[in-house]
Amino acid sequence: MKILPLIAESTDELTAIFRDLHAHPEIGFTEERTSAIVAQKLRDYGVDEVYTGLGKTGVVGLIHGKQKGNRRVGLRADMDALPIHEITGLEYASQNDGVMHACGHDGHTTMLLGAAKHLAATRDFDGTVVLVFQPAEEGLGGARQMIADGLFEQFPCDEIYGMHNMPDGQHGKVGICKGAAMAGAAFFDIKVTGKGSHAARPSDGKDALIIAASLATELQTILSRNVPALDTCVLSVTQMHAGAAYNVVPETATLAGTIRYFKDDVYELVSGRMKAICEGFALAHAVEITCDLRNVFDVLVNDNDLSDAYLDAAADIVGVENTYDNSEPATGSEDFADMLKVVPGAYCVLGHAGTVPLHNPSFMLDPAILPIGASVMARVVEKRLPL
Repeated sequence: MKILPLIAESTDELTAIFRDLHAHPEIGFTEERTSAIVAQKLRDYGVDEVYTGLGKTGVVGLIHGKQKGNRRVGLRADMDALPIHEITGLEYASQNDGVMHACGHDGHTTMLLGAAKHLAATRDFDGTVVLVFQPAEEGLGGARQMIADGLFEQFPCDEIYGMHNMPDGQHGKVGICKGAAMAGAAFFDIKVTGKGSHAARPSDGKDALIIAASLATELQTILSRNVPALDTCVLSVTQMHAGAAYNVVPETATLAGTIRYFKDDVYELVSGRMKAICEGFALAHAVEITCDLRNVFDVLVNDNDLSDAYLDAAADIVGVENTYDNSEPATGSEDFADMLKVVPGAYCVLGHAGTVPLHNPSFMLDPAILPIGASVMARVVEKRLPL
């Protein structure tokens, strides 16, 4: 590994920042403490301009290079945590009960701070770096909120780069999937309103629970009988709620879940069939069924040329033998996709020790990757904005 010197010297500081952020996680759009720390660190590092409040709790910093050319490169990190009770046993485990950095956003924020420190000190580039610290990535629309608040109008970028840790046991390996790399996603809520009755006389009612259970099964036929076999799509019913007593047929039942897809036309097909099936069940059972579908993530599409540029920069840090461009597309989602719809760029994964998956209460990000990620981010700026 060829960690950039200033970042290598800052390893202890970065580890301390990471541990502090991990111990004080905040849910999306409530990252007040995190944002304040980020903004203050940027000022301490000599970042030229620091802006707060974009996307409610987002932070943006600008660093101008030795040469003040017109080109701008964006670097983005997410800051929010998840509603998960941590069981890692770490000495710096979450102090906020029921909230945990189980996806590594504390590490992403720390790595971008490390890159900012290096870039502000060295300024070995021609142009401007736009540092984007984004709130609320975990399904709450933080990227869309920042964009709606004028992110790229106020801070235009020619290209933008993001990074995610990957607990795959492959320390320091950097990978990219070119093209459609991560799935788009929608959440859905379905409510069945029937007619309640005594459980001893179900014929007096219209059993919302049974209708909802049948509906959950029927929804799976959309994938098996409507979506072309070579198109990847996932439809998962993840919640079902009905009833509160042993002797009452419930009047209402609800289903909830998610759709993941890689093509917009596939999503349109699936969402249209869901609505039609709900309407058909309502007619068949003489009940009311409402179906609320909400797109929350776009398909993340990596630019081919900028993917190559990102890996080229990463190779300077980790070695070309530790980079790869054949990552499989992931059915998980990432709202950096919304930024990539506006500005071309690329999103890579950085492997680290440990194999406990993301979003698990036992997940642990290996702090040893912090200077690696920070160096890769800084290096892509230097290579994309050469003096």
